[in-house]
Amino acid sequence: MSHSKERIAYLHCNEVGTFHYGDGHPMKPARLALTHNLVVGYGLHKKMSMYSPRKATDEEIAEFHSEDYVEFIKRVSPSNYPNYQKFQSRFNIGVDDCPVFDGLYDFCAISAGSSIEGARKINSGVADIAINWSGGLHHAKKVEASGFCYINDIVLGIMELLRFHPRVLYIDIDVHHGDGVQEAFYMSNRVMTASFHRYDGQFFPGTGAVDEIGSQDGKYYSINVPLHEHIDDASYAYIFQKTMQGIMESFKPSVVVLQCGADSLAGDRLGSFNLSIKGHGECVNYMKSFKVPLLVLGGGGYTIRNVARCWTYETSVLTESELSNELPYNEYLSHYGPDYKLHPPIVDPTLDNANSKSYLNNILQKVYDYLKYLDGAPSVQMQQIPPSFSAVNTENDVYDGEDRYPERKKLLSRRIDEGEFYEDEQDQDQEMDNE
Repeated sequence: MSHSKERIAYLHCNEVGTFHYGDGHPMKPARLALTHNLVVGYGLHKKMSMYSPRKATDEEIAEFHSEDYVEFIKRVSPSNYPNYQKFQSRFNIGVDDCPVFDGLYDFCAISAGSSIEGARKINSGVADIAINWSGGLHHAKKVEASGFCYINDIVLGIMELLRFHPRVLYIDIDVHHGDGVQEAFYMSNRVMTASFHRYDGQFFPGTGAVDEIGSQDGKYYSINVPLHEHIDDASYAYIFQKTMQGIMESFKPSVVVLQCGADSLAGDRLGSFNLSIKGHGECVNYMKSFKVPLLVLGGGGYTIRNVARCWTYETSVLTESELSNELPYNEYLSHYGPDYKLHPPIVDPTLDNANSKSYLNNILQKVYDYLKYLDGAPSVQMQQIPPSFSAVNTENDVYDGEDRYPERKKLLSRRIDEGEFYEDEQDQDQEMDNE
């Protein structure tokens, strides 16, 4: 193995692989245990600084998510859920996609804490690259769970990066559109979002058309690359690299967040693309070549043996390590049969790529047209956090462990117990201030 030139922080909590969404649910946190085991089995942990980060605090999570939503996730459990059913439609929790399971809040706090800590390692100059495979939960909204995602660790990580970085670029290579992240920064010109995903108006979440480009200050700062099914390595590399080259030249980010959802791999239980593990990893390799600090996150991926293979391979790309195709012995080896290889033949040669060269070039032309409107990169002398984040507390950037909102939390707790909620957050804030 060669020695990597970058300093790499790898964030992993052993507990995160032990959670269970429920029988039959496609999201399996156990994939994180398989990934970590394989990373260690190949010895990649020796090439990185390993961290077991603390869970995100309620206050950190409430920097983006509303306090009543955070309080609800914290309190609800399989045993008391019947008492909270009236909130199911409000928060979209308890439905098939986003079930209530044991340890739900702890799972969210680990994922979010790891992404926030990764951002801090980059901000402090301790790391050039930070990896959190338990992150990348891109569908969660400010007050709503969606698509197996409850807390948006990506938004929280980006908000942390914005304390030190004038421009953050977010890239999403999950098969599903990165709608929660796009929505959070839709009016900001300090965060550009670029999502490559399947889009036909029906495929979940149904958003991500090429003409979703942002609004107000954020107009032209949302880039969407809608793709058809069965895209192959060559087509994906072409559209990804051409798009990212244009964005890097136009936007000039000082840090990049890369969501590596592995459901864009061939053969995924919920996906419909035809990418090999090497094809997927080529996106990571390409972004690494720009030598801009990188926060690398997980995301979707529902054929878990291939998720573990993919993220292990991408860890090797980030550490500039050559890996044997023969998997090392590890406690989960039986999951990788019958071939026990890092790069099994997962691509289906019988599938027709529905993305013609002319279709891809048409999308590319539209993206380039949008990028022409960027009025230079935004100035560094901007306010610290984009004004569209109403929940942000900018007075105290370093969390000192003190509870900043003790009275507020007591009031919220009482209201949740009594079944009270305010549709209008301003009414709620006013009443809390009065009390």
